[in-house]
Amino acid sequence: MLYHTKKLFIRLHSYGIQGELLEWLERLYTGRTHCTKVSDETDMVSGVIQGSVIGPLIFLVFINELIEILDSYGIKVKFFADDAKLYVKVVNSVDTAVLQAALNALYVWADKWQLTVAVDKCCVLHIGKADKTPTVYLIKNVALPAVLSCRDLGITITHDLSPSMHYY
Repeated sequence: MLYHTKKLFIRLHSYGIQGELLEWLERLYTGRTHCTKVSDETDMVSGVIQGSVIGPLIFLVFINELIEILDSYGIKVKFFADDAKLYVKVVNSVDTAVLQAALNALYVWADKWQLTVAVDKCCVLHIGKADKTPTVYLIKNVALPAVLSCRDLGITITHDLSPSMHYY
């Protein structure tokens, strides 16, 4: 078994999942292949089986450490499946530096655990008073665009929290 395939099982073991249950999970997740319509069959070397009953729980176990890491920076994070929203109150340059450090930690953690951060899907939404010189935040040296609104689970959130985008 390749080293990176074992990361999930090391994480499960650290949470006390051992013995026959861990062996069963190893058999479930080891030696799997996947195939898409645009590629040849290839070995699965990381990740969890999508569509399985146990998949969401295993994914939460896998990413639980990330929540703790971001919390150590004072960042609140909310997950829906594999999407994450980070929330923090920024009132001064110290707060902006802390948020950037947390984004750096997120990227380092994701890289270590072989998860991809889809930087092209990331953005910054400032809620409240407009900053004359908004801070530019980076993930992997890519600037995140500042937006006035963003759509999340079918709801459009605006910088002033106005419900106007939902009027018909």
